Amino acid sequence: MEPPKEFQRKFKWTDIYIIAEGLAIAHPDVKPLAVRFTDLHKWIVELPGFSDDPQKSNEKILETIQMAWLEEVE
Repeated sequence: MEPPKEFQRKFKWTDIYIIAEGLAIAHPDVKPLAVRFTDLHKWIVELPGFSDDPQKSNEKILETIQMAWLEEVE
C-alpha cells in the first residue's frame, strides 16, 4: 500500500495536521489522550516523511499535536 500523498513529502513539527493524520493512520486503535508525551514524540519522529530535528519539540507542540489528533479521530 502506498503511503498517503501527505507522507510523500517531508514535513516538520509545525505541520500539525499532517502529523495528526499520520498518527491516526499509524495508530488507529489508540486513544490520543491516553498517550504519554514520550511515546507521542517517538511515534511522530518515526512517521514516514518526518524531517525535522527531534530535539525541536516541546510540551506545547506535543499537546497541540495531541489535540489535533483527537479532532482527527472524533
